[in-house]
Amino acid sequence: MLEVRNIRVSYGAAPAISDVSLFIEAKDLVVVVGPNGAGKTTLINALAGLHPIDSGSLRMEGRELSRLSAHRYCDEGIALVPEGRRLFTSLSVKENLELGSYRSGARALRAESMKEVCAIFPVLEEKLAAPAGTLSGGQQQMLAIARALMARPRLLLLDEPSLGLAPGIVLELFRVIREINARGVAVLLVEQNVASALDIARRAYVLEEGRIVAQGAPQELTGQPHIQRAYLGLHQEMQ
Repeated sequence: MLEVRNIRVSYGAAPAISDVSLFIEAKDLVVVVGPNGAGKTTLINALAGLHPIDSGSLRMEGRELSRLSAHRYCDEGIALVPEGRRLFTSLSVKENLELGSYRSGARALRAESMKEVCAIFPVLEEKLAAPAGTLSGGQQQMLAIARALMARPRLLLLDEPSLGLAPGIVLELFRVIREINARGVAVLLVEQNVASALDIARRAYVLEEGRIVAQGAPQELTGQPHIQRAYLGLHQEMQ
């Protein structure tokens, strides 16, 4: 589905991502983990078209994306839920959702999509008329994800969705991510809650200083003591 080969991303003269390769299959659930400052957000923004790549290849089902304008990535079936949600807080929940279905292919299915996201997030259906800014933090994160789903993506990119949320809300969030994936949407999750992310993933990549330093099935990574200590922060849990 999405094939990333040897991409390099820079901020001015400073490289942020170097020689990163990964792949995401249809209906896959992949996580990228690593310490703060590893380049995870830069990577996911590049995959969403929000940051240009200096070199390398980014292909969606064989079609090169790197030369497309950012808004065209959505037409290719990619939707991003950015860190910090970036909702239109003065608009209603319903209006935020409708903005997610702006592209023509999704606009024609807006009513169907609205029913689907309300089934996944019943709390949003109860608050469709409420301003988005009046929702709790967890509800706002659910709205951000639902808005992205209104674009009817084949690949959903999630950047730190559990950041700042209470533990009980985090459990519900990861249940919902699993449900979205079970409905046929491929998911790439960048996440600082390593244990929860690896628990739902089929495959994982460890990013360190802008480079992939380990990859494989979650159980393979958590079974390596040096990976636990250096990158995953799981050594105390695993003892």
